[in-house]
Amino acid sequence: MQELNQQELLSKVNQVNEKPFAVFMYTPLCGTCKVTERMLNIILAMKPKLPLVKCNINFLPQVSQEWRIASVPCVVIIEQGKEKEMIYRMQSVDELYRRLMPLIEQE
Repeated sequence: MQELNQQELLSKVNQVNEKPFAVFMYTPLCGTCKVTERMLNIILAMKPKLPLVKCNINFLPQVSQEWRIASVPCVVIIEQGKEKEMIYRMQSVDELYRRLMPLIEQE
């Protein structure tokens, strides 16, 4: 999973022909974030083409404010240059997989 800084993320979001993708927002000291990252890595092992990047929210003051990120972990699905859906509850790998599958099917 590629890690982006704020400038790289905003550049990716604002690209005209960018396909939908997901952003995993986390903080390094968050235990729940570590569990979520493990779940996402399992999904990436099954579906390596999943368009997923990760960002440390501590270094995204502009993005976290504009997108109104309420808490971490958070997976934000980006479509057509703006946030479409925010996933805060990561119950299981299966549930997260089902929520992210439309991103793979659009390729």
